[in-house]
Amino acid sequence: MTRQELIQNIFRKKSFLCVGLDVDLAKVPQHLLKEEDPIFEFNKQIIDVTAQYCVAYKPNLAFYEAYGIKGLVAFEKTVKYIQTNYPDQFIIADAKRGDIGNTSKMYAQTFFGEYKVDALTVAPYMGEDSVVPFLDYKTEKKPWVILLALTSNKGSFDFQQTTDTDGQRLFEIVIKKSQQWGTPDNLMFVVGATRGEMFKDIRKVAPDNFLLVPGVGAQGGSLEEVCKYGMTKDCGLLVNSSRGIIFADNTENFASVAAEKAKELQKQMEKELLTI
Repeated sequence: MTRQELIQNIFRKKSFLCVGLDVDLAKVPQHLLKEEDPIFEFNKQIIDVTAQYCVAYKPNLAFYEAYGIKGLVAFEKTVKYIQTNYPDQFIIADAKRGDIGNTSKMYAQTFFGEYKVDALTVAPYMGEDSVVPFLDYKTEKKPWVILLALTSNKGSFDFQQTTDTDGQRLFEIVIKKSQQWGTPDNLMFVVGATRGEMFKDIRKVAPDNFLLVPGVGAQGGSLEEVCKYGMTKDCGLLVNSSRGIIFADNTENFASVAAEKAKELQKQMEKELLTI
C-alpha cells in the first residue's frame, strides 16, 4: 500500500486505528478452544467486526511463534484472510527483526515475499546494513519499514534517551540517520503513546513520517495528547490498540464488545481528524 492510499483510507474511514492481533489462548473465550484453529477463529471474528472502524491490523509474531507451527499457520491464515476479504487494510507484521545484511534479506523475503504484508517492524541497533535490505526488497507493492524509535517501556531509558556529547538523544540520532536510508513513503517510526509531549521532539526531526503509536488504551496513553503533538496535515499517525479491543470481553459476546470498543476509538479519531 502506498502512502497516498493509506492517507486516503484514513480520511475516507475517518479513522487511523490499528488493531493489534496479539492472541493469547489463555485470554480468548473458552468456547473457541474447541475450534480446530482457535487462534485464527478468534482473529477472524475480531477482524469481521472491527474492519469498518480501522485502517490497519498488526499481528505480533511472538503471539504466534509461541505456539510453534500451529501458531505460524494461524498467522499466515490471518494475513491471507485480511488480504482476501479486506484488501484496503494495511497489514503490519510486528516482528521487530534486525540483523546483519544476509539475515535481513531473508527476513525481508519471509515477510514481504512470502506473507506479502505491507510493513514490518525493525530494530535499528545494528545500523544501516540491517535496515536497508528491508527497504530495498523488490516486490509488487513497495514495502514499509517501521523502525523502533522511542518506546514506552521503562527500559527505554537504558539506551533510547541517553545523550551524546552534543546533547542529542539516541532516539533522535536514530530517526535522523535512518532518513538517509528511507523516505516518508516507506519509513515509519514506532513512538509510544505514553510519551505525550515527547511527540513535539519527534516531529522536529521527523515532520513528515508516519508514526506507529502503541500504548493507547490498556497501557494508559492519551489519544488526545498523541494527536495534539503528533498529528500532521496528512494525519501522520497509526494508533494501535490491542488488549483494549480484542480482550475487552471473554464471553461469547467478545466480538460485539470488541466492535464497540473499536467504534469508540474511531469516533474519537474522527473528531481529531476534523481539527486538521
